[in-house]
Formats: sequence, C-alpha cells, structure tokens
Amino acid sequence: MKIVKWALATGVVLALVMWGGSKWRPSASTSPPTSASKATQTDHIEVAATDVVPLKEQTLAEGVPVSGTLRAVQSAWVKARVAGELQGFSLREGDGVKAGQIIGRIDPTEFERRLRQSQEQAEAAKAQVDIAQKQYDNNNALVQQGFISKTALDTSLFNLQSAQATLRAAQAGADVARKSLEDSVLKAPISGWVSSRGAQNGERLAIDTKVLEIVDLSQLELEASLSPADAARVRVGQMARLQIEGLNGSVPAQVSRINPNVQSGSRNVLAYLKVTPQPGMRQGLFAQGQIGASETRALALPLSTLRTDQSVPYVQWVNTGLVNHTQVKVGVRGPLVSEPDGETWVQVEGLPAGSNVLAGHLGRLREGLSVRTTASKGN
Repeated sequence: MKIVKWALATGVVLALVMWGGSKWRPSASTSPPTSASKATQTDHIEVAATDVVPLKEQTLAEGVPVSGTLRAVQSAWVKARVAGELQGFSLREGDGVKAGQIIGRIDPTEFERRLRQSQEQAEAAKAQVDIAQKQYDNNNALVQQGFISKTALDTSLFNLQSAQATLRAAQAGADVARKSLEDSVLKAPISGWVSSRGAQNGERLAIDTKVLEIVDLSQLELEASLSPADAARVRVGQMARLQIEGLNGSVPAQVSRINPNVQSGSRNVLAYLKVTPQPGMRQGLFAQGQIGASETRALALPLSTLRTDQSVPYVQWVNTGLVNHTQVKVGVRGPLVSEPDGETWVQVEGLPAGSNVLAGHLGRLREGLSVRTTASKGN
C-alpha cells in the first residue's frame, strides 16, 4: 500500500514539473523579431516615375541670372516750398501731367501783401537815394567854387552811399517776397503720371510737405543685386533678356550702369539694366532673366537634384535597383532654352549618361536602399 502511495506522489510531481516547463518555454511564434526581419520590412522605398530624372544632354541658356523690380529712371515728388493752405489741387493717381504744368497753389494772399510791402519799401529807399544824390551833386559844385569845405562833401557822399545800400536791401527783400509768391504755385518738374498723393485740397501745409509723386514710365530700369563673382562677369553694354510679371514673352534690356561700391552686409553689387519700354509696364513689377545669355549643350540635371549637405555636391541615383551616392562636379547653370521660364538646370560631370537620378524633394536616402518605381497617377 505504501508503495502505491509513493508511486502516485512521484507521478504527480513529475507531471507538475513537465507542465511548468512547457508553460515557461518561449514559443518560436512569440519570439521578438530579429534585426534581419526588420531589415526585410524597411529595406526598400517606392517612388513615382516622375521622381526619377534621367541624366541626358540638354541645351542650357548660360548667363548671369538677375532679378528685381522695375523702377522709373526719373521720378519726382512735388513739395510745398512755402507754408499755407493748398488750393486748386485736383489731380488723382493715374492722371498724366506735363513738365511745367500747374497742379495746385498755396494760398497767395499773404505772399502778395509781403511783396507789395517790400516794393513800397524799395520805392521809399529809391526816393532817399535821389535826395542824397542831389545833395551830393550840389555840395560837389560848391566845393569846386570854394564855398564849402571838402568835409561837407564827404558827409554828403556817405549819406548817398548809405541810401544806396538801403535801396539794395529793400530790392533784395522784394525779390525774396516775389520768390515766395512764385513758390506758392506748384508745378510739375517732369512729364509723367501721378503715382501717389501726399496731401488733400484745403489742407494746411508746412514747408517740404510732399504733395504729389510723378513717375516717368518712358524710362524704366531694373536694379539687380549681383554676387561679387557674378558682378565680375558683367560689363556695361551687355544685353539681357527679361521675363516681366504680367507680360508675355521676353523683353530686351541692357546693362547701363554698375555701382562701384558693394553693399554693406550682403557684399553684393548693384547693376542697373535699362529696359526697353513695352505696353503694360509699370513701376514695381517683378522681373527676372539673364545677362549675356548663350547656349551650351551638356549633360545636365535640375539644380534641385543636387545635394549639398556634404562638403562636395553629390546626387542620389538608382543603380541595379539600389540607391547610390556619387559626388559630381558642377558647371554651367541656367534654364533650358526650350523652357526659359522654367527651373534652373546645371551641368554635371562624374555620372554616366542615362543614369536615373532621384528628385531632390525625396530627401536624403540611405545608400544601398532598394528602390521600386511605381506608375505615376494618370498613366
């Protein structure tokens, strides 16, 4: 009986041990994924066909790129030269004016009265000169006859010279009053178009208050900021082709001036391009183009495909289905001749012709990553 109980107890213990071992043994199906399985899941990338740019020969428009806004070569602000109330001012933005045209007046009442006062003072001074002149002439005759001394003649001469000086001062005061009266009339200094108003009719103006701005649209220029390297390639007289905001086609231009100084801070150089006037041109329109453009045939890629996060530019391209990083040497850059308004392309060396280069917006991809190309939408 004891032997049977011992055998049963031993069997129970062995069963518990076997059950516990099977419970805590890790299962192959629940084991954590290995690094190899992870790599299998993330070792490729899918890109659209439009994200791959084949390297092939392109015709580039080579030149110095420029951009900026158009401005009038001649523009002027009409300012109040005297203080007073603005009258007869009716011009509005967009109105045309001619040089010398009267555009308004400052109330002339005060200036007319000052001029009259100065003229009366000048007349009084002239009368005193006449009296002093007659006295001097009489004394001079008496001295010749010996009736009076030379001292009396000197005194009359002094009085005459004093009266003449007073007359000149009065005449100068009259000239100043006349000039103020003339300045009360506001005239256009140049021919052109009204671009902005700085005052309203009936407003009391101080001296140098801006009343009206006039721009001459018959002469426009582009002020372009160039890097020192580009400025060294530009010469006065060089021709350029510009694309101007809102206008179809290109517009010819010519380098007319180059600033001899560099700008503080940016260290750039300002160049000024005279633009051939075209219908629809306005001051402030944005323009861009190239100076001295010529055509170059070369293996080229969009500038956006170049990566510059390393010391030497490189591109990401697909070789046997894998991402490769290859350093390249860049050359001529510019838009395609067939697409003058398109993006900038650049000549590259160091990559086989026909290579499939990945677009720049994909970001930096790990070298060796598998690439799968999917059909673009609409295909």
